[in-house]
Amino acid sequence: MASNKFSVGVDLGGTSIKFGLVSQDGKIQKKMVLPTFADKGPAAVTKQIKKGVTALLKNNSKKIQGIGIGAPGTVKLKKGTVEYPPNFPNWGRVHLGKNLEKLLKKNVYVENDANAAAIGELIFGIGKKTDSFIMVTLGTGVGGGIVFERKLFRGETGGAGEIGHVTIDINGKHCNCGSYGCVEAYIGNNYMISDAEKLLADHKESGIQKILNDDMELLTPKVIYDAANAGDEFSINFIKQLGTKLGYGLVSAINILDIATVVVGGGVAGFDEFLFIPLEAAIKERVLKPLKNRIKVKHSKLKNEAGIKGAAALVFYSQFN
Repeated sequence: MASNKFSVGVDLGGTSIKFGLVSQDGKIQKKMVLPTFADKGPAAVTKQIKKGVTALLKNNSKKIQGIGIGAPGTVKLKKGTVEYPPNFPNWGRVHLGKNLEKLLKKNVYVENDANAAAIGELIFGIGKKTDSFIMVTLGTGVGGGIVFERKLFRGETGGAGEIGHVTIDINGKHCNCGSYGCVEAYIGNNYMISDAEKLLADHKESGIQKILNDDMELLTPKVIYDAANAGDEFSINFIKQLGTKLGYGLVSAINILDIATVVVGGGVAGFDEFLFIPLEAAIKERVLKPLKNRIKVKHSKLKNEAGIKGAAALVFYSQFN
């Protein structure tokens, strides 16, 4: 029987905001995307969320139970406070949940975006067959969520699972979080594109140059994937290095947590086996021996809808808020 309860799931990313009208059984009835305008500050982002939710609910006859938001940064659940998201300039502590409740006149629940994606996978995806896993989301940033025995582990302040800010090079590149050599500083979209552009200066033969007709302003992860898919050696090796770096970061988490299943989602997960094969190989190369044979690296079942569905689930499942 189809569910008659609905909520709005909001996946707040550094570049875009994804919105979905979601039923309690995890079916998206309607969705849309808006630019985030993260560089314009909290007020502009809040305005975009209000605009998206309002547009999504226009001419909607379904009764909405509330709104769930997956947001980057550390999140305080009770107030829906978002603290210091690395790729959002001029954000300190923003009471996103309370502010939106006043604007939208509905209950609003806020969780870290990667945690929300992990919740989505737990309830509607991988979690149907797997009780414990580490969720990694690859996009503007690199997020992580930890599920152990069907419970989300948030840590003391809600900041657990920040895989993107595990250091893999103590003398490495500066990261937006303030540290150096973080996984995100190599695999986050903007960093990745910047690195690829610099390397391409010495690889004029790459198929990427032909795709772009030498216009580097058009370089995106999809262009790199398309070139790799066409057999471009530079692109294949570039993605392989990304997978290896991510694998080395994940080894630390796996060794500490004793959780051997990794679920990878987000846009960059679309690199498919070009990323996944070296990723799994890097983990198995360096993980503790008792864990080697248990390692499983899986694609997100929900793909780019994990964040929306997980955010929507915050409204329906009280154990997550």
